[in-house]
Amino acid sequence: MRNAALARLVGQHEFWLGLLVVVLAIGLSSATDEFLSLGNLTDVATSYAILGILACGLFVVLISGGIDISFPAMTAIAQYAMASWVIAHGGNFALALLLSMSVGLLLGLLNGLLVWWLRVPAIIITIATLNVYYGLLVYATNGTWLYGFPDWFMNGINWFSFTAADGYDYGLTLPLLCLGTVIIFTAVLMNTTRLGRQIYAMGGNRDAASRLGLNLWKLHLYVYGYMGILAGVAAVVQAQITQSVAPNSLLGFELTVLAAVVLGGTSMSGGRGTLTGTLLGVILLAFLQNGLTLLGVSSYWHTVFSGAIILVSISATAWNEKRKLAREL
Repeated sequence: MRNAALARLVGQHEFWLGLLVVVLAIGLSSATDEFLSLGNLTDVATSYAILGILACGLFVVLISGGIDISFPAMTAIAQYAMASWVIAHGGNFALALLLSMSVGLLLGLLNGLLVWWLRVPAIIITIATLNVYYGLLVYATNGTWLYGFPDWFMNGINWFSFTAADGYDYGLTLPLLCLGTVIIFTAVLMNTTRLGRQIYAMGGNRDAASRLGLNLWKLHLYVYGYMGILAGVAAVVQAQITQSVAPNSLLGFELTVLAAVVLGGTSMSGGRGTLTGTLLGVILLAFLQNGLTLLGVSSYWHTVFSGAIILVSISATAWNEKRKLAREL
């Protein structure tokens, strides 16, 4: 019994990915004393909160059998709409999140409607909407950056703050709050609710899901709308971190988010993957890029190392799936 459980554990993609994260952390901590410091780990969590939030949304979309490439543009539009209102009229973080999430939801629902109505591969639709959204945003704003947020927005949130031994203040900030809330909500949605099981079923076998009576049209709206909502959350988080809004600030970020989710073992054909794997993929990329920065490695090599790790991880996943299929046959 114990051997069988161990064999199942070793056969999981998440086990090897987690082991790789641990090995990387040990290697970087031995190479530089700064890596495991509280200040550095807090900076990493804050800086990569946007990646984690968007990865949760893309994870849900990929599990459903779809894909969304347009979320950087949705994030930029939601961010610009939110920032314009906050700078002109003030408000609070609840209002800022509500405005941004509403804009993201509308754009996400539009993606879902187009994917369902046109019956064209989702990657084609969302590449098209990525360009349309960006083009409209740049045209409407003339590429203007926004500054001058109110003090409450620039100061952010800092709950349970304390002064550590290094003399710096730490606490639960807006990026960490949003990231933690999104992770918990996504985990509950996909692991404990009927809707989550339906999303897995649609991604696993669309025809079988339809024969079981699942409303695939509504499920499309749910998953793409959820991606839009999380794009809205990420918009507020990024604006608060950078203290500014630029229409093209996330241009190209879709590939990084997709890499993190796929690295976590989520199948691009749908129906297979775990949120744990996705989060491990985010952590691995965050540790890798942060470690390379601390070691003084040129930023040009960051993508090379990231691409190599993703290639090895995907190859290992494919090999495990082939081995399981051969065993079943």
